[in-house]
Amino acid sequence: MRPLVVVALVVSTGASLLAGCSSDAQPTDELMLSSNPVAATAARSPAQIKTPAGTVLPLAAPVTAVATDERTRTLAVAVSTPPSVQLYDLDGLDAAPRSVALPGPATALAVAAPGGPVLASTGDKNAVVRVDLSSATATPATVDGDPVAATGYRSDTLVAVRGGKGVAVLRGDGVQRVISGGLLSADQVYGVGDRAVVLDRLRNAVFQLDVAQGTVGEGLRAGQGATNGVVDRFDRVLVTDTRGGALLAFSVDPLLMRQRFPVPGSPYGIAYDRERDLVWVTLTETNEVVGFAVAGEEPVERHRFPTVVQPDSVAVDPVSGRVVVASGTGGGVQVVQP
Repeated sequence: MRPLVVVALVVSTGASLLAGCSSDAQPTDELMLSSNPVAATAARSPAQIKTPAGTVLPLAAPVTAVATDERTRTLAVAVSTPPSVQLYDLDGLDAAPRSVALPGPATALAVAAPGGPVLASTGDKNAVVRVDLSSATATPATVDGDPVAATGYRSDTLVAVRGGKGVAVLRGDGVQRVISGGLLSADQVYGVGDRAVVLDRLRNAVFQLDVAQGTVGEGLRAGQGATNGVVDRFDRVLVTDTRGGALLAFSVDPLLMRQRFPVPGSPYGIAYDRERDLVWVTLTETNEVVGFAVAGEEPVERHRFPTVVQPDSVAVDPVSGRVVVASGTGGGVQVVQP
């Protein structure tokens, strides 16, 4: 089949458009939203009709994020009440998890590097917490402005700061600088080889970052309402267009939308299995998770499973291929072996 390639609007955020722009300035370029001024969110799931596939670990607390670390064989599950990260043994999920307290509910989890730590962003608590997977201890670092997502980048940590409308570069426990300009809301950040990309849900766009220069580069429209993304082994950023019902694929150098693949059902959570080149996407309108093969010219559906209710979060163990889907309303944590 021929790939779905979209001609998309690219906007430079250089001096010609953003001269004098600060984190408080309102962008006025072609990417400024008017018809959808509110960021897209997960659809509210219907009542559960089908039995979830695989095994469901009971967990009454709403789950806000999940992540896996293949080296330590750890499944990290962030719950909101009480705010904590539950650390499960991926090879012994029936054992009780270790619990690590957080200063507030985590909006996102990310494994900084194989073996950890796990980075837990605690939003309005102004902290990014490094969770050591061996000792199950937490080390917070202060990042002002509502840090909502983080990722390891070389020897640093990049932090998406929603309220600060920028990306903080964290070295150790100290913020070196904040990269801003042209963003309305920095919601996720991705390290892509030597480059980085930030997702702005309010502007509904992805932007290049020059971390060394501390600048925001070109921006590109991301469907009708982008929410979450991952990086694959081809150095593409794969993004769920929740409002538009699609899976988007962006190259970074140059910044181009390479694919737009229709995915009905309000796609939201996303995870990538680099060993099998499968992208797992949760559908919150239908309580399903779908696995797409993405190594070819366009995504091809390989798996589809019924899930726990409100499947907002998903992760994958690249060693076994097992998929973990977590309920945002207390329906538990589901583990499926495709």
